Amino acid sequence: MRYFVLHKPFGMVSQFVSKEAVPLLGEIDFNFPTGTHAIGRLDATSEGLLLLTTDKRITRLLFQGPVPHRREYLVRVKGKVQPETVDRMRLGLLLAGRKQADYMSKPCTVELVEKPDWVNDHPQQPAFAPHTWLLMGLEEGRYHQVRKMVAAVGHRCQRLIRVSIEGLVLEGLAPGAVRELSAAEFFSQLNLTY
Repeated sequence: MRYFVLHKPFGMVSQFVSKEAVPLLGEIDFNFPTGTHAIGRLDATSEGLLLLTTDKRITRLLFQGPVPHRREYLVRVKGKVQPETVDRMRLGLLLAGRKQADYMSKPCTVELVEKPDWVNDHPQQPAFAPHTWLLMGLEEGRYHQVRKMVAAVGHRCQRLIRVSIEGLVLEGLAPGAVRELSAAEFFSQLNLTY
């Protein structure tokens, strides 16, 4: 079994095969072994930390196990977010369900932050336009949840970067770069039982 961490670039989908004419993971300059698949997808307009493996157990262990696993996202939103808005988000928000009823998001961590130096500027988002950077930590991952949460408090998500899953972090990995991990390192940093 092999284990990888990828910095998924903006505009690429989190799969190797598609009926659509879209940028795919197979276009990354890395020789992935047969049977490699993504764990916990990021949509095309999201970027950041994506796990890949040939180990079919990982999705179940990471996202369907009894212990929730924390994910952190760096989020640029349109406009200035007020501290009281951050407090509302931390407590949980009523969000629209995708195919089921509306639901209340679980409490999470939300901080107002500055854009880290390692994050490149996005050509479609001028740095001078009024915006706020948030660091959000969640232990659930429903469909477009982060985007729905910022929309629920009146802000539009302009950029979404997954920066960590448990102890695995994105910092230091350029867009499109891949790092292979040993099984011991992968399981340890994700707090999974081998």
